[in-house]
Amino acid sequence: METVTAAFAPDPRSARAARRFVERTLEAWNLTGAIEVVSLLTSELVANAVLHAGTPLELHLGVVGRRIRVQVRDRSAANASPRHDGAEATGGRGLRLVERLSDDWGVAEEGDGKTVWFALTA
Repeated sequence: METVTAAFAPDPRSARAARRFVERTLEAWNLTGAIEVVSLLTSELVANAVLHAGTPLELHLGVVGRRIRVQVRDRSAANASPRHDGAEATGGRGLRLVERLSDDWGVAEEGDGKTVWFALTA
């Protein structure tokens, strides 16, 4: 299993930095076919953490064989669940994208925060 970790500030620019981190890592691991979906879903998790948690966050990216797992840990106990806003809503679709495009996803509540994760096979 290969694993890498990166820390990000609670800043909107962190979503872009996280995408770049994931893209470079997946290229190095020769998993280029998964870059588009993994970077999109990573961006959604990081953006949600920045917007709703507002705390420093950690991104963990791991691979076993061709199974990729991304975890974003923040320091907020605020619940993370998909919203079901109307069609005219301008936001609130991030976790629904994660739900639809990943093989599996979830939220693990931890003492001083939570980890939101997704997994998919490249």
